Amino acid sequence: MIRIFNHYVSKMAFILLFLELLMLLASASVASALWFSDGRGHFRADNLYLSSLTFALVIIFSMSALGMYQHSSREGLRTTLIRIMPSFGLGFALLSALIAVRPDLYFGRGISILIFAIGATGVVITRLVVFKSAASALLEARLLFVGGGPLAHECIELATNKFGFHQFHVIGCVPVHGEEHCVPDSLLLPAGESLLAMARKYEASEIVVTVANRRSSAFPVRQLLACALGGVRVIDAATFFEREACQIRLDSLQPSYLIFGGGFDQSFVRAATKRAFDLAASGLITALSLPVMLATAAAIMLEDGAPVFYRQERVGLDGRIFSVLKFRSMRKDAEPDGNPIWAAHDDPRITKVGRIIRKLRIDELPQMFNVFRGEMSFVGPRPERDFFVRQLERDIAYYGVRHSIKPGITGLAQVRYQYGASVEDAIAKLQYDLYYVKNNSLFLDLLILIDTVQVVLFGKGSR
Repeated sequence: MIRIFNHYVSKMAFILLFLELLMLLASASVASALWFSDGRGHFRADNLYLSSLTFALVIIFSMSALGMYQHSSREGLRTTLIRIMPSFGLGFALLSALIAVRPDLYFGRGISILIFAIGATGVVITRLVVFKSAASALLEARLLFVGGGPLAHECIELATNKFGFHQFHVIGCVPVHGEEHCVPDSLLLPAGESLLAMARKYEASEIVVTVANRRSSAFPVRQLLACALGGVRVIDAATFFEREACQIRLDSLQPSYLIFGGGFDQSFVRAATKRAFDLAASGLITALSLPVMLATAAAIMLEDGAPVFYRQERVGLDGRIFSVLKFRSMRKDAEPDGNPIWAAHDDPRITKVGRIIRKLRIDELPQMFNVFRGEMSFVGPRPERDFFVRQLERDIAYYGVRHSIKPGITGLAQVRYQYGASVEDAIAKLQYDLYYVKNNSLFLDLLILIDTVQVVLFGKGSR
């Protein structure tokens, strides 16, 4: 994994994206040379460069939106072909919309077909070459765990079920005296050798420390130091979860990790770029979705009458209360006694129209106006009701940290975790929210926006 603007990205996915961007740019250049060399027209050089770059970026965005940089590198030719066809279809639709606004980007019908054909062929060839020729060390990391307790068990589950380009091979666990064993006996490595000798013997890429009690005399601090000095990377379980699952796990979290772990960018530059992103994304989506919002308002009126919108007090930045605006998706008597009730996945209070607009996330669209007013961001932790916030801050450590930035319409927890309506779900979502608060950047906002497109189109985002 490599770190870009505090966010961990698969090395293989990054290399693949870079190579495919070059391939798509080359496809437009080659197709233009072939087409215009026969005297079938002329095209200004500046338009050619801009049109080629636009084509490449739109196709890359389309492939990202359809998850082509999140799936395993072990997929075959047939799976690659199945994924690339809808990606280029989406890219064609987006390019057509852009050309309607900027006609000077249009290559021409004949050359456009040639560019798409060469580009699709180039992407398929690039993927096959990269997947077949990449060294195994680039695709697979060999992990050695220190400790065999509950935390080691969870780390091993994450490593063995890892979805995507970054694959792991679990060598085993070095047990620590006095710690409970929660991993299979087959993964326990025999004692007797030093950690450095074992790491070199098994060619370990990393050592992951999962021992909860590090004050114990049995904790091998000197051996871990020898490993670090010997060139073997040593990380703790909290870093492993942050890197591989985009979570800051509460069960392995120490206050010092948040204090000294970096991140939490609240600079003027970050605030300015985030506000610009909020306004641009919200303005574009509002303009594109206006017909959908009008149709939704009419459908709500026909089924259950007024009001169309639903206002509810939520907790925002620094604990300030504001009124969030949504399309009403529940009956008017959803809370007859006025007491807040957790929303369930198949809540009987949801109307027929409400069920549809919730599934497609249409009920969230009016919150764009909360973004315009500066009460929310486009990306951030979802705002919760004050009644539940008081309860969750009392029951869950670090819950208040999520209020150090503006809440968002969409967020990392929304694209990585299923619909939640309990304290347990709030804990699971908080682990994603803490990751976002710690590592938020424009780059991460763009990735979450792409994942949100996947959620809306397919009902799920990246894993």
